[in-house]
Amino acid sequence: MATAKSIAPPVFDLKSASLSLAALLLQTTNKAALASELSRRFDSSPDFFNNDPVVIDLAAVSGERNAINFYELAVLLRRYKMQPVGVRSGNAAQMQAAVAAGLAELPDELDRNAEDSQSEAGGRAGTPGAATVVIHKPLRSGQQVYARGGDLVVMAAVNCGAEVIADGHIHVYGPLRGKAIAGAKGNTDARIFSTCLQPELVSIAGIYRTTEHPLPADVVSKPAQVRLEDDRLVFESLL
Repeated sequence: MATAKSIAPPVFDLKSASLSLAALLLQTTNKAALASELSRRFDSSPDFFNNDPVVIDLAAVSGERNAINFYELAVLLRRYKMQPVGVRSGNAAQMQAAVAAGLAELPDELDRNAEDSQSEAGGRAGTPGAATVVIHKPLRSGQQVYARGGDLVVMAAVNCGAEVIADGHIHVYGPLRGKAIAGAKGNTDARIFSTCLQPELVSIAGIYRTTEHPLPADVVSKPAQVRLEDDRLVFESLL
């Protein structure tokens, strides 16, 4: 008598996935200079990154002949809870060295694809050339929205663990409890506005402040703006 063959369950499946990846744009191949700058920015905020996947962008250093030790670079980044997963935009020798160190060779347009899929909050992530990105729903912990090349407007709460980033200004018409990073590409005129300022972190053009340093009493949980003046953050009430 013939018996039906048992079919083993699949061991794994492969599906396409969209990932939100931060890009570390190297401006130098000098490891000491990079280590010093990372220390200056993040030693006082050890939880700024949370084992976030990071792409190492070599566009600005692709013309340099100095070799990059990608093993040492990866160790340095992991010290600050960044997880390098790949490189892009380097010259042939740089890309070969990176792949030999276990990093993936990624396409130059990856960052655009990732940014377009970062938000599931009913709005959209920033796209090149967009003047303003508007988000209409609250952002939950783990969600990130980036307004590339423009301003970001959130018409609801930015909850703890969420992150809003803009190359220009950030406006939050609700409680700002997560991270807000304005002037992400160095615009020192960028500002952060909120109707209820309670952030985990605020940053403008790389100058940041975390909850380790309490905000002035006259702006906590109140309508306020954050701006940059002489390389320091200034907090002003909007009442």
